[in-house]
Amino acid sequence: MKLFSATLLVFFTLFFTHSAKAQTEKDSLSTASFEKDKEYILGGISVTGLKKFSEETVKVFTGLRNGQVIKLPGDKLTSAIKKLYESKQFSNVDVYLARLDGNTVYLQFDVQELPQLNNIEVVGIRKSKAKELLKEADLKIGAMVTDNLKVTTTNYFTKKYTDKGFLKTKVNLYIKNDTSDINTVNMKVFIDKGSKIKVKNIFFNGNEAFSDKKLRKTMKNTKEKFIGRFWKASKYIEEDYQEDLENIIKEYSREGYRDARILSEGISWNDDNTININIDLEEGRQYRFSEILFVGNKEYTDEQLRGILRIDKGDVYNGEVLKERVKGDGSPTSEDLSTMYQDSGFLFSQVNAVETKVENDSITVEIRIREDEKARIRKVTVSGNDKTNDHVIFRELRVKPGDLFSRSNIIRSIREIGQLGFFDQNVSPDVIPDYQNKTADIDFTVIEKGGSQIELQGGYGGGSFIGTLGLSFNNFSIRNIFNKEAYAPLPMGDGQNLSLRLQTSRTFSTYSFSFTEPWLGGKTPQSLSFSIYSSNQYQLNPQTYDVDRSRSLGIVGASVGLGKRLKWPDDYFQLSQTVSYQSFKLNNYGFNVGGNVLSNGTLNNLAYNATLSRNSAGPSLIFPTYGSEFSIGVKATFPYSLVNDKDYSIPDGLSQAETSAAIADKYKWLEYYKLSAKGKWYTAFTDKLVLMTNAEMGYLGFYNDAVGLSPFERYFVGGDGIAVFQLDGREVIGLRGYENNRLSPLEGGSIYNKFQLELRYSITDAPSASIYTLGFLEAGNSYDNFDTFNPFELKRSAGVGVRIFMPAFGLLGIDFAHGFDPLPGLTEKSGWQTHFIIGRQF
Repeated sequence: MKLFSATLLVFFTLFFTHSAKAQTEKDSLSTASFEKDKEYILGGISVTGLKKFSEETVKVFTGLRNGQVIKLPGDKLTSAIKKLYESKQFSNVDVYLARLDGNTVYLQFDVQELPQLNNIEVVGIRKSKAKELLKEADLKIGAMVTDNLKVTTTNYFTKKYTDKGFLKTKVNLYIKNDTSDINTVNMKVFIDKGSKIKVKNIFFNGNEAFSDKKLRKTMKNTKEKFIGRFWKASKYIEEDYQEDLENIIKEYSREGYRDARILSEGISWNDDNTININIDLEEGRQYRFSEILFVGNKEYTDEQLRGILRIDKGDVYNGEVLKERVKGDGSPTSEDLSTMYQDSGFLFSQVNAVETKVENDSITVEIRIREDEKARIRKVTVSGNDKTNDHVIFRELRVKPGDLFSRSNIIRSIREIGQLGFFDQNVSPDVIPDYQNKTADIDFTVIEKGGSQIELQGGYGGGSFIGTLGLSFNNFSIRNIFNKEAYAPLPMGDGQNLSLRLQTSRTFSTYSFSFTEPWLGGKTPQSLSFSIYSSNQYQLNPQTYDVDRSRSLGIVGASVGLGKRLKWPDDYFQLSQTVSYQSFKLNNYGFNVGGNVLSNGTLNNLAYNATLSRNSAGPSLIFPTYGSEFSIGVKATFPYSLVNDKDYSIPDGLSQAETSAAIADKYKWLEYYKLSAKGKWYTAFTDKLVLMTNAEMGYLGFYNDAVGLSPFERYFVGGDGIAVFQLDGREVIGLRGYENNRLSPLEGGSIYNKFQLELRYSITDAPSASIYTLGFLEAGNSYDNFDTFNPFELKRSAGVGVRIFMPAFGLLGIDFAHGFDPLPGLTEKSGWQTHFIIGRQF
């Protein structure tokens, strides 16, 4: 294209010289009076050939002005012609010397305007589809009709259908002058897509090491026609087909056939309007690794390098694996020689694998290493953070000025920034090396997204309207709370979390407040959190839905927690400790406890909770693609019954009121211990396709048989996993495909286990909204005690869903799940259930 443009410019310059002389002779001017390459003063410009444009408009396009000095021919005139063409308004531009008056020249521009598109009609497809195609092709009324527009439009529509398997698609354009306006045309696009062409057979010739079936399997995009195949359509797309041919050669290379090549390939047509694909191969011989030698290594021994290379003499020669083990596979967790050196400061090191000898079927490989000097980080900067203060990001970075360069620390920094939840997951570090001084500057570019979420919803359930107002400020700044200038609209930027929530209906009301400081004191990754909440629930008649507000359960609670990032076994570990207190006040409120009714009294729950967790998942908080999450936890109260010598038995023959009073005294101070273990693994197949594997278990125990299980703190399994307003310490465990909480007894279970496989596919990770789809298999159950516990007696389900994360509203989603087993006490399987998701349950 550049060559073509340059040729045009030369042509116009020569044309000008010839045309100028001819026109001068016409005007009976002496050609001797015009001197080439002499400077003249531009006296004026005239324009001919205009239809819709004014003469002044063309003059503006040229960039020339009266009185300026120009050469004939020269760069300024050439530039003026170029500008007219670049305006995409003219199909032809000629320049003539109109008149010469001493040192003053007058130029005449003769232009041919391009016609303008006034109407577009697409024939041969549905109107709705035609409108969509025109929008995608960016073909609009008012566009100038050029030869390039005609070609690109035809090619675009043709490719649109050939990519869908309509290989015989024909597209014709018919352009007609529009008499209703000057220099306008109408375009009619005729599309004959024909029938979809399927691949009937894929034939291979010359293959002996691999079967036809195996080779067809390596072709991920191009498949044979097969009745019942719904997961991959049979169609021929040229680009995908060429990719499949490369996959075939890569498959041979992985098995040691480094000389394998495709001799010829093509398609042939069948009478039933299908095609055959014919591929002729030359496999060559299978090679194996002979000697693997290391040259130039001083920092690491040969044995250390072989431990990373993981290729031994006699292994089948695999060029792809050799490349990945030397240069890396592009993943954040890649274990290769280049990464090994770059993690040790050798930014300017070079590691290359070279085949030095091929003898029969054996290949000797030299790993040539140029270590160079170690590089240190000179400067670290962050850009793109308009709201979040620099120190919030810098304290999470694992790279500091003066440190040795480390690729792993840069990747870890990307993950830590993503885990903050304030930025889009596409964090871009720019490494600027300085070879002369053996240093590097690093700039982390972030894209900020909303740090606050609003929950405002209403619904109807239990015979009453339920309203919820929630405000979550995930990047709050409490130090600026009294600084009026910091309100925009709220003081933000210090990474603190502040949450307010109100939920109310005819039957209950709940208020809560929580605050978290992730870096207490600002110097160490130690968090401080506290929360307070209050709830009132009123007795509801399930038959009439009447509410008796004189019968109530009031809950008041508070908690204080400390979390600390550990350095051992590694700094992915964290220890969290929390002390919590709850007061349950029953006022003539019927509460079922072990077959008895507790109506009045005050119960207290003072507990200590410790959780040891390890979280290496990343880089995104919403859509992790690697790493894992593990946690083991214990929550316990003091064993009051083991030290106070109190008789906790309830005598027979008591009245209901006396029984209720005895139960209230028995549970005046709740006692229990809870053990939990959870684990999640993230395995990426591609950047967008990730498998999440989850396993978890919980157990609620007691110290004294006379006291037994606590009436609170139990497990409720089944459904969407969302706890509505209960503040009685219960844990709601989601198991899609079943009704909420229906896999546990009414009082809740004391043991649960759950297993899950979830395949996720990311549709978009834009800052405005992250969207991914998922398919899942789940199994789990709830048990009353160890006598009934059977880890293999599980309720199973499967389904699909979608998740949408918007910074202002959090995570929203919907799941369609099928439960394969019946609910407790029933014989029919649960069947299809629909679950709406709010928050990060799964």
